[in-house]
Amino acid sequence: MNVADSELVESILLDEGFKKALDINLADAIFVNTCAIREQAEQKVHSQLGRYDLIKQKNPDIIIGVLGCMAQNLKEDLLDNRPFVDIILGPDSYRKLPELLNRKNKDSKSLVDTKLSRYEVYEDLFPNRKNGVNAWVSIMRGCDKFCTFCIVPFTRGRERSRSVKSILDEANQAVQNGYSEITLLGQNVNSYKFEGLKFLNLLEEVAQVPGLKRIRYTSPHPKDITEDLLLVMAKHDNICNYVHLPVQAGNNRILKRMNRTYTREHFIELSKMIREILPNVGISTDIIVGFPGETNSEFEETLDLMEKVKFDSAFNFKYSSRPGTKASEYDDKIVEEEKKNRLQRVINLQNQHTLERNRLLIDSKQHILIEKESKLSSDYWAGRTDSNKWVIINKDNLKINDVVPVKIIAARGVTLHGQLFKKVEAA
Repeated sequence: MNVADSELVESILLDEGFKKALDINLADAIFVNTCAIREQAEQKVHSQLGRYDLIKQKNPDIIIGVLGCMAQNLKEDLLDNRPFVDIILGPDSYRKLPELLNRKNKDSKSLVDTKLSRYEVYEDLFPNRKNGVNAWVSIMRGCDKFCTFCIVPFTRGRERSRSVKSILDEANQAVQNGYSEITLLGQNVNSYKFEGLKFLNLLEEVAQVPGLKRIRYTSPHPKDITEDLLLVMAKHDNICNYVHLPVQAGNNRILKRMNRTYTREHFIELSKMIREILPNVGISTDIIVGFPGETNSEFEETLDLMEKVKFDSAFNFKYSSRPGTKASEYDDKIVEEEKKNRLQRVINLQNQHTLERNRLLIDSKQHILIEKESKLSSDYWAGRTDSNKWVIINKDNLKINDVVPVKIIAARGVTLHGQLFKKVEAA
């Protein structure tokens, strides 16, 4: 979401006649687009701002701006402790940038706008994307779920959706600009609603965009995954065979305390339904360990759920308290050492499951979209299967954006290795 917002901001600045500085020390304005979802993200921003302060001391005319969720959440702290910051804009205030940058008289005070909107979706603005394979397309903003650990509803406001037409226009433009894949974005992407149309209706429409090879979406909420949505995914070859399904915890008391609005039993049954309707689907998840009050036996239920579902991959985190959330008020915090131990156990188990799931693909034929050069060697490409698994193959005469049939020959760690099928079967 932050990548998509940064592309949006860059588009606004380019329209104003700005261009990207090749050297940060020679810039007229520096903006940092921030995330507030975990404490570590905020610490990185504070470190970055310290470096920007040094640049400003040498060049007092430079404009420093803090954008996004941290601007929304910590504006008072920024005003008190970062007096060199000139502009502080929340996620719904990016349209104000031209007005603030073009003001005739420089104000000695920081210019702040962190009002949240019930309507702003940046419908008429197209992002300025870098060259690549995937285009991020934001279809909605905000969140109405109010999980007790999450700051997003307070930094990004309530849910509101873009029109189907504006999304289709952006998807068509992305294809015309050379993108093979788009990822539909939302805090709860499958909560999308516009004039009676739901997310599955939008997905049907996007699947029919000419020339669009692949469609992904993130991040959905398990409560809003329906059989009808899965049937739409199964119907269209260009909708990727992949579902991100954030579980967060495997114990019902903790799930209720998190306000996740589903039970472990519902989640396990949902994962079974996904695999029945979408054979060979890739399922990933998010897991938080050490949520306030989580006992050892309750944590063990998370490991047990992992054993029952066997996710293909997972994003695993220690609980990070966010000021202003309900969970930050809980006084039964888990000690840091215990959180570290639990996190390591989750990581170790997930690594086993990832390798186990990946080995099932050995000797199978997979179509991969070539995305970039392999980090291992300049002789190899890296691409993903539609189930979101990375595959390394020899470059041969292939190029980025090609979709090619590959035989999987090995699974090492989280990565698959493949060989190009020399004879492509007729479609």
